Amino acid sequence: MTELNDTHDPKLRSWVASANQAGCDFPIQNLPFGRFSHSADAAPRIGVAIGDRILDLRRAGLIDSDDMNALMAATPEKRAALRALISQGLAEGSARQAEWESALVSQSAATMHVPCRIGDYTDFYTSVHHATTVGKQFRPDNPLLPNYKWVPIGYHGRASSIGVSGQRFKRPQGQTKAPDAAVPSFGPSKRLDYELELGWFVGQGNAQGEPVGIGAAESHLFGVTLFNDWSARDIQGWEYQPLGPFLSKNFASTLSPWLVTTEALAPFRAAFERPADDPRPLPYLDSEANRAQGAFSIELEVLLQTAKMREAGEVPVRLSKTNSTRAAYWTPAQLIAHHTVNGCNLQPGDLLGSGTLSGPEAVEAGSLMELTNGGKQPIVLPNGEQRSFLEDGDTLVMHGWCERAGAVRIGLGEVSGTVLAAG
Repeated sequence: MTELNDTHDPKLRSWVASANQAGCDFPIQNLPFGRFSHSADAAPRIGVAIGDRILDLRRAGLIDSDDMNALMAATPEKRAALRALISQGLAEGSARQAEWESALVSQSAATMHVPCRIGDYTDFYTSVHHATTVGKQFRPDNPLLPNYKWVPIGYHGRASSIGVSGQRFKRPQGQTKAPDAAVPSFGPSKRLDYELELGWFVGQGNAQGEPVGIGAAESHLFGVTLFNDWSARDIQGWEYQPLGPFLSKNFASTLSPWLVTTEALAPFRAAFERPADDPRPLPYLDSEANRAQGAFSIELEVLLQTAKMREAGEVPVRLSKTNSTRAAYWTPAQLIAHHTVNGCNLQPGDLLGSGTLSGPEAVEAGSLMELTNGGKQPIVLPNGEQRSFLEDGDTLVMHGWCERAGAVRIGLGEVSGTVLAAG
């Protein structure tokens, strides 16, 4: 597990002035990686966010290739060395300032891309509160299935439809079946929802047939993004038995553009805790280090802006807020260990979704399905509009950040997406 070093020093400041502003998502203590270009059709380049700028790593002479997946496959030692070089070069008083100023690009002038090539995508179900609340809507007497507290539940999703923040997608169509209908019908989803998630990215892979032990799992983890796994609840309700989600999930998912590394998250580690009467994980999912600091404390919030609000110049309104330590029942290291225990080979750039992150209180719900009790109790927005599920023209925005006494606040940036009418 990453230890604190000079790159985390709260006294460290950058010669990029915007990185020193209070509340900045990308101070010098963060240094997240992303892919950007000067136009949508230009080849993506690897950059690091610093304040409101992007440092072009190849122009700065730090890398010789813009293959993000190759960078992610580097050993933890090489990644730590690159982080140290970037930090030293961007620090106040650095001799690199004159050289690197020409390698800076304004974030507002850049086109952001999906952070890397995503070969495979697995979505987990790590929030026991989400699983329980949703389970109550279908199984009031037995909301949580018996395997939940023993095994990290997951399914394999679709990587090709994952887009970057700003994604606009058409409302999905498919089969649905009303409870009182004799046969299913076809048409646009009427119960379109969002899911507040974190996206954990694999760095180094493992050979097929070679499981990654819990003690080594984090060395295979590169970093995290915000992740919105859009869901068509009515399509899902009809199709998910017996094999799970399919068309209800694979039409669109949206990532924030910046990969915040596990190194940057080091000051915000937290204990992995469960209720005393819950079962202890099986040995391959358990270690002293994981119990002591295997979790990461990340604040998360969800906001909504309707088309009517946008036309009136009104800013998005918050729907919910939670913290990842309150929501997640499994740690990222446990996801890696479980995913590979059967010999499955992970590869650089593979994405592990956390599943909907909902805290224990109703106001911490990570989906409309929970906030509205399955659509039965619509939420009323400040302008008088109501929402049971998402409507055409709605823009959903998610933010994430880490803050703790004695450490500099860092952010995950923003992920937004807009629903368009069915095509």
